[in-house]
Amino acid sequence: MDCIFCKIAKNEIASDAVYEDGVLRVVKDIHPKAPVHLLVIPKIHIQSVDQLEEIHNDLIAQLIHAAKNTARSQGLSGYKLVFNVGRGGGQVIDHLHLHILGGWKNDQEKTLNV
Repeated sequence: MDCIFCKIAKNEIASDAVYEDGVLRVVKDIHPKAPVHLLVIPKIHIQSVDQLEEIHNDLIAQLIHAAKNTARSQGLSGYKLVFNVGRGGGQVIDHLHLHILGGWKNDQEKTLNV
């Protein structure tokens, strides 16, 4: 498979990782849309939220818990979690991933497209 996020998740392509376990990897986005912009990427390939099945419930819980714990470790007191689904929803890479966005100061814009 020639999926860039599969390669990043498996450390076959260099990335700035902030967390990794046996199931997923959290990396800094190379085109950040916020002062802190991280991606939680599962190591298994699932195209998007639309392709999730009930057997993936544990994976989704792991993504969200990793996002919460990573946000804390990055010093974020508030943040956004975003899944883009399909091209119409802004998804550019066909591999399930969760955006963690935060780090804004009070006067900075918090409405954005990722």
